[in-house]
Amino acid sequence: MAFETITVETSDDVCLITLNRPDALNALNSTLLKELANALEEADASDKVRCIVLTGSEKAFAAGADISEMSDKGFVEMYSEQYFAKGSERICGISKPIIAAVSGYCLGGGCELAMMCDFIIASDTAKFGQPEINLGVIAGIGGTQRLTRLVGKSKSMEMHLTGRFMDAEEAERSGLASRVVPAKKLKEEAMATAHKIATKSLLATRAVKQAVNRAEEVSLSEGVLFERALFYGLFASDDQKEGMAAFLEKREPQFRDR
Repeated sequence: MAFETITVETSDDVCLITLNRPDALNALNSTLLKELANALEEADASDKVRCIVLTGSEKAFAAGADISEMSDKGFVEMYSEQYFAKGSERICGISKPIIAAVSGYCLGGGCELAMMCDFIIASDTAKFGQPEINLGVIAGIGGTQRLTRLVGKSKSMEMHLTGRFMDAEEAERSGLASRVVPAKKLKEEAMATAHKIATKSLLATRAVKQAVNRAEEVSLSEGVLFERALFYGLFASDDQKEGMAAFLEKREPQFRDR
């Protein structure tokens, strides 16, 4: 499938998707979000893909949503089109793990996109922010909700109200990024992490994603019950038998996703 705003490469069970609107610092528009959702769904359905890496350029993961596309729209258009809603919902519906590899500007819709991924590996040049307040609006693709869950109310409120940026060190310290690596090693580290995940049972990695995401939606007791059901369910799989046998036999497991 040919794309205008992204590039897609697959090798050794990992799909690398790169946002590719360099003249706009990878700003999100309707075309990009639709193409990204299509590519992610294709990777999710592919037997050749076990983990996904989403990245941008060294200068910008994505500097925000495309203001030129939105500026002349009114309420009726935005509401009727459900602007960005369908694309973001499709992205959040992907069952395979997605790593956001973030360098440079990761602002507004870009920050929201990174937070839709399962975790963020940031380069030491990364800058995160939700500066929509400077445009007379607020975040509209989950920014107020996801950032608050990741960094807490006080820091999220300050960032949304002032529009200030968070650097990579603060992002890691606050729980927004899982870790920080040198910019020149970002792709290498993200791909190495993805390849490591790709060696695991896909049944188990999907279950992890479901269980951890559930923690944001329900009480602790309900989340534990959900986790337990997935845990017990995996004992019906061949991969559980293989994984435990390999551990006892002191060898590497050979998972077959069944």
